[in-house]
Amino acid sequence: MDPIAPELLMALAGGTAGAAGQQVWASLRDLVRWRPADGEPRGEGELTSLADAADSPTRARELADVLALRARQDPAFARALDTWRREAEALDGTSTGAGDVHNEISGGTVQGPVVQARDINGPLHFGS
Repeated sequence: MDPIAPELLMALAGGTAGAAGQQVWASLRDLVRWRPADGEPRGEGELTSLADAADSPTRARELADVLALRARQDPAFARALDTWRREAEALDGTSTGAGDVHNEISGGTVQGPVVQARDINGPLHFGS
């Protein structure tokens, strides 16, 4: 199973994916609460923690890690999580993680600052 990108989790937790993203986030919450055959669900604390601080890459990574661990331990959860991940990545503007960025600058002399980047988390500052 492909890992869940922390950036995707942050976008969904922060509501930047709109109403569809909120529905996908709610379905992840339901999936995490799903009780495995061996007892207690794992990941609720990390899910709540990210919901409280959606801009935290650390909290997003913790949730991604616990989801990956749980998927390795429970094949049924892994299948459901993989289906969830594909649905979440299909939302416009939230497919982050694997992939390339291709930027092109044209038109002669650049009149201002240019940044070529992918998956920026946090502010950018130009000048002093």
